[in-house]
Formats: sequence, structure tokens, C-alpha cells
Amino acid sequence: MSGAGAPAPTLNPEEAKGLKVAVVAASWHTQIMDGLLDGARRAAADAGIEPTVVRVPGTFELPVAAATLAESFDAVVALGVVVRGGTPHFDYVCDAATTGLTTVSVQSKTPVGFGVLTCDTEQQGIDRAGLPGSSEDKGYEAFAAAVETVLALRNIS
Repeated sequence: MSGAGAPAPTLNPEEAKGLKVAVVAASWHTQIMDGLLDGARRAAADAGIEPTVVRVPGTFELPVAAATLAESFDAVVALGVVVRGGTPHFDYVCDAATTGLTTVSVQSKTPVGFGVLTCDTEQQGIDRAGLPGSSEDKGYEAFAAAVETVLALRNIS
């Protein structure tokens, strides 16, 4: 299980007060994406944050949306899912999303919570989407990671 050894999120509404966080979410694989987005919204509620949510067509479009949002928000959370198929498309989309979101974060100096699931099967996505019966809640974790990174950076500047 990929969540083994993960630290528990520490979302403190007093520390997160006033943070502006955007969530950009792909639209493919509706059931999984709805679970990821619900998880991010639960984390936002735990942090006392009302996120701005933007939907884009797919995971490939996450970096450009994140780059635009990073200009106006303290953190961006990117949510998507790519399920392996019979062509190299999976590899190209996963690489583009990962490289693109990393570039956005580093160049903008804005934390980007990485909630992109890269799965061999749709069931693996369901298992990680925070749905009833899921073993993990990657939408929640990505939102928490973005907020916790903003707060950690605030403490060093």
C-alpha cells in the first residue's frame, strides 16, 4: 500500500486562517475524480478554508491551469487520474503532468499538492480516491500537503 508510513495530516484552522487555496481537477473517470474532489473539500473544511475549484478536461491540462492559479493563490491542489491503457499515452500524460506541475511549483514558488493518481487499473484509482471502502484518500492528502507546505515555508521566511 502506498500510504504506508505516511504522516497524519495536521490541519490547524488557526494557522491556515486566511489562506487562499485553489483546487484544479480533471474530469475523466468521474467516480474517482468525485472522490478525490470530495477528499480535498473535506481537508479544506478541516483547515477552515473555502477553496476555489476549477475543472479542466483532463490530467494533461492540469499544469497550465495550476500555473495560472499559482499567480493568485497561496497554494494549488492538482487532482487527476490516468489509467494505463494499451498505448504509450499513459506514459506521456503522466510524465507531462508530473513535470508540468513540478515546474509550476518550483518556478512560481507556490506549493502544488500532487493528487494525480497513476493507475494500472480503474480499481486502483477507486481504492485511493477516498470513496466508501477506499483504503486511501489522496484528495485529502494532496490538499493537506499543499497547506502544510505553505505553513512550513511561512515559518522559514
